[in-house]
Amino acid sequence: MNIQAVGVMDTYGTDSVIDTADSTQKVDKAINILIVEDNAGDIRLTLEALKRSNIPNELYVAKDGIEAMSLLNNSDAQSKGIRPDMVLLDLNLPKKSGHEVLQEIKQNDELKRIPVLVLTTSKSESDIIAAYNNHANCYLTKPIGFKRFNEVIRCIESFWFSMATLPPK
Repeated sequence: MNIQAVGVMDTYGTDSVIDTADSTQKVDKAINILIVEDNAGDIRLTLEALKRSNIPNELYVAKDGIEAMSLLNNSDAQSKGIRPDMVLLDLNLPKKSGHEVLQEIKQNDELKRIPVLVLTTSKSESDIIAAYNNHANCYLTKPIGFKRFNEVIRCIESFWFSMATLPPK
């Protein structure tokens, strides 16, 4: 597994680095995943679950909607090969909501083919309808606890990385 270390805020509000590298498996192409999440605990859960993945991945974290759109629209970042193959998007974000981020992604001809998986705590019918109206590729409610959360990530991995064909960049 070849996963890039990413900087995140830990639960005490300090920067920390989670090194998710595992050199036991050599794979040619990693899946680039942008995690758009402001909650440090949820970031850590997602990183830990993806660290255990059988699919090599490189993880990038944006902590608010503006940071996410800045990364997605940064042509320099794209030329360095960090254009995500998938976005895991929380809806409840500071500065720019997940709904706004989703709408911008799906209205942009360069970005709209990137699968966006909404991964949020909201079970609100209006949030679900709005997400699908804005062309979310799926809507997942975050479960409580690492074990259940890990199962959700395994299901994402199984379907999106093993069965589905991701669009070319």
